[in-house]
Formats: sequence, C-alpha cells, structure tokens
Amino acid sequence: MSLAVIRSRSLDGLAAPEVTVEVHLANGLPSFTLVGLAETEVKESRERVRAALQTSGLEFPTNKRITVNLAPADLPKESGRFDLPIALGILAASGQLDAAQIDRFEFAGELSLAGDLRPVRGALAMGLALSRLGTTRALVLPAGSAEEAALVDGLAIHTAAHLLDVVRALQGGDAAEPLPLAKGAAPVAPAAAPDLRDVKGQAAARRALEIAAAGGHSVLMVGPPGTGKSMLAQRFGGLLPPMTHDEALESAAVLSLSGEFRAARWRQRVLRAPHHSASPVALVGGGSPPRPGEISLAHHGVLFLDELPEFPRAALEALREPLESGRITISRAARQAEFPARFQFLAAMNPCPCGHLGSALRNCRCTPDAIARYQGRISGPLLDRIDLQVEVPAVAPDALAASAAGESNADVAARVARARERQIARQGCRNADLAGAALDRHCALDATASRFLQAAAARLGWSARSFHRVLRIARSVADVEGAGAIQVAHLAEAIQYRRVLTVS
Repeated sequence: MSLAVIRSRSLDGLAAPEVTVEVHLANGLPSFTLVGLAETEVKESRERVRAALQTSGLEFPTNKRITVNLAPADLPKESGRFDLPIALGILAASGQLDAAQIDRFEFAGELSLAGDLRPVRGALAMGLALSRLGTTRALVLPAGSAEEAALVDGLAIHTAAHLLDVVRALQGGDAAEPLPLAKGAAPVAPAAAPDLRDVKGQAAARRALEIAAAGGHSVLMVGPPGTGKSMLAQRFGGLLPPMTHDEALESAAVLSLSGEFRAARWRQRVLRAPHHSASPVALVGGGSPPRPGEISLAHHGVLFLDELPEFPRAALEALREPLESGRITISRAARQAEFPARFQFLAAMNPCPCGHLGSALRNCRCTPDAIARYQGRISGPLLDRIDLQVEVPAVAPDALAASAAGESNADVAARVARARERQIARQGCRNADLAGAALDRHCALDATASRFLQAAAARLGWSARSFHRVLRIARSVADVEGAGAIQVAHLAEAIQYRRVLTVS
C-alpha cells in the first residue's frame, strides 16, 4: 500500500487556492477512482493519464486499486490542469519517482495521449497566488503557460514540454535533468494604433474624450449614424496613460482565466467591444464554474458598447453596480466568485430609431412617442452613472473637407499624462475614484463657484450622484488646464457634459 501527495492549484474566480492531489495504491480489484468534487473534464483525466504514461514508456499499475483524491473536497475542480499532478502521483506512489524531489514543486498541465503537455488557463493567477504566499516552492507548467506565470516577479517557474521532461527532472541523483526556467515574454512594440487625427471635426467630442481619459470618467456619445462615434472610441485607448506593472498583471490575470492573454499584448490596454446581442452573463460573467465577463476582461482597459439602446435591458442594468464599485460578485446557490471590473466605459447611440433627430442634413421621421421609447431603453439610474454625455453632430461633406486636421494621439496623450500625474500626486487616485472626505477636500469650491453649481443643480434637478460627478469632471477639466483650484469656467464645461439626454 503506497500514498503520494502532489500539490497543484485550482481556480476560484481570480484566486488560485491550493489543491492537494493524493494518490493511493492498494491491492484489490483493479480500478481507477477519482474523487473530490471533480467536474467532467477532470474525471476524464483518468484515460488521458493512463494513455500518456503507457505511450511514454512508463509503468502504469494496472493490477492495483488506484484512488485519487483532490482536496479540499468542497472546492470545485475543472479543466485538465490536474492531469500532470495525477500522473506524477501515480509514478511516485508506485516507487518510480522520489517523493522528496516532488515536494519542492507545484504542478499543473493537461496531458495529451502521447504525453505532451498542453497549456492551461489561469497560469498567471496561479503565479500571483504563489507569490502572495511567499513560499519557496517552484511552479512547473507547460511551455505556453509558464511564460505567463513568469511575468510575476520573484518566482521560480519551470517549463516542460513533455511528461518525460518532468520525470527526468524528478529522478534525483546524477541522472536528473533540471527543467529550464521560464522567461517572461518580451514585450512587443504595439502595431500602429488608429490616430485621433483621422477624425475630422467633432471638436467637442474630442475634448470630452480628453477629459474622460484624464480623470478616468465614463462617456456616452450621442449622434446620427456615420458621425465618427466608433472612430472616436477606437482611438480612445491611445489617450490613456501607460499601464503600471501591477495594473498589467491584474489585467493579464483576468484575460488568462479565459485563455485570452497574449504575451505580445503585455502592458497594452484592451478594448472590448461586444455586440449588442450579448447576454447579461456575457457582459458581467457567470456560468458554472463562474467565468469573467466582458466587464472583467476590460479591467484597466476600455469597454465600448455601440448601439447602447439595442442591448438587452437586463444586460445594461447589470452594469450599474460595477460602474460604481469596480468589482462584480457573481452569486450562485453553491458559491460566489468575485472578479475585478475597473474598466473605462464608453458607449455610443443614435438619438432616435431613425438616427437623425437634430441632424441638419436629414429630417427625422420618428414620432415623439417613438423617440421617448427608444431613449427610455436606457434607465435613469444607469444614465445617472455615466459621467460625460456628449453630442456628436452630423457634419456636412463640404465642411468636413474644409476642416483642418486635429491634434494627434501623442499630443493629447501628453496632456492626459500630465493631468493624471497631478491627480496621483495630489490624492493618490484618479478623479473618477474620489469619494467621501477626499472628494470634499480635493474638489473644494470658493463661494462664487459654489453658488453657481448649486443654482445649476437646482434648475436641472440633479441627484446627489450627478452633483458629485460634475464636481469630479470639473476637477479633471482643471487638471487638464493645469489649474490648482476649480473655477466657474471648469464647472460650466462640466455641466455641459450632463445635458445631452434627459431620460427619467
């Protein structure tokens, strides 16, 4: 009777709790039993492990009763990540490997029938979890996954391409062939991004995007079809400051959970633009086990929803909490999962069903009731949470041809970077994240500016949320202008960004 213990990690939201793979061999009727709340793909590892060991020339104990326990038993386990630790556990329990050598490592990897190791999701989350523990154990992963995990500083990440590579490294003695250390993927120079200079006219919308990028605010662009709303959104990411190392790790870890992380895009902000047919689960996440949705995949990046009123009402309403908190908690009967969702929200919509309300080029053919129903698809509470609402009007072709080229991304991004530096030095966060006493302290107004804002709030019937959002926008306008205090002119500009739609 023999017992081997191998350490691995599961995925629980963005966390990667430790899983102990216990392999027990005993005399009795030959069998291969796997327990420990394993999903179907984990149970199928029995056949993959058996074939991988045999095709690799290793001994599989066909005359033994094999029991594999994945502990803790109440933690769901999914995917083929436990193939490698199960195979190593069988080898160690049958005396083919030195258990003392195995204790120095944690393992994860899916096996092919030929013994090749295939990448697994969430490698970066596993690396982050191991780093937080401060343990001396090293992590052994397939080649593609090891490059992800190696982005975490201070960890020993070993890469392996085949089961036999791991076996040779764990034999001990002079015959051991150490596994190579993985290197974090070298950043690749980003391809030429769309430039803001390509957008002709639309000075007000360009200004609004600059303010939004500087302070981390959300934006709704309203205008007829073909006026450049999508073009502006595609160029918005180029205005944002470079990601810090911690932001890049968090963003990459979430993308890794869905298998969408690409080393070539390391430290580049993502732009997620789901189609308007996306379901609430696709937007906020869900499933069993819970997976991150578009709002989490856009963490520290940009989420752009084009044709906003065409999205299902339930999907839009699900955005309300993440826009405020920067996190999403997915609750199910058996468990909860929390994912980060601090994204910058951009949306675009037509002003009416035909799209030409207020256009100087074409007449609108929609009735007042149709317009009200169309705009009413966006609830007042959601609209109240969108900081800037900017009109993107139709421009006549002759005026478009005569308009001069605007500033490039680089020029605007330089001002945005200076404004963001002022915010971090002054308050340690973006203006959009100011709350409570910090909001009162850093957005203080003099008597004249305070009377002006109070009068505007009373006349326009603002909620307390709208009042505070205008303060944050005005603070961002002042930072872009290099002003130390918020002035009446900054407030006046901020107020203009809250008056495009009046959905109740």
